[in-house]
Amino acid sequence: MKKVYEYLKNCGTFYLATMDGDQPRVRPFGAVAIFEDKFYIQTGNVKKVFAQMTKNPKIGICAMGKDGSWIRVAATAIQDDRLEARQHMINENPSLKSRYAADDGNCEVLYLKNATATITSFTSEPKIINF
Repeated sequence: MKKVYEYLKNCGTFYLATMDGDQPRVRPFGAVAIFEDKFYIQTGNVKKVFAQMTKNPKIGICAMGKDGSWIRVAATAIQDDRLEARQHMINENPSLKSRYAADDGNCEVLYLKNATATITSFTSEPKIINF
């Protein structure tokens, strides 16, 4: 899990995919954290992406590393409504402070459950990480 965290942090931007009815939706994300041995992402509950994850929590993440490798993550996103989880996310990602507060009624954090990450490149065998 730590390798996935470090990979995505180094990318800066990663792309999160959800389902909206029968249509895939992909958008850029950038905030990740590890809290209580779980991997977290963050969004606002007024966004369509949150409604999509609530309706169908299966998500995909994809990013390309600076070394030409790429990562794909398949997981189930589980909402964590605890203030301390939201505060940890904001503390770990200071850029969120201009848009969110842990107690603003909008900030949401979700941890990834049953996650499988695959790091691949054209020059090496895929590395699979389950968490």
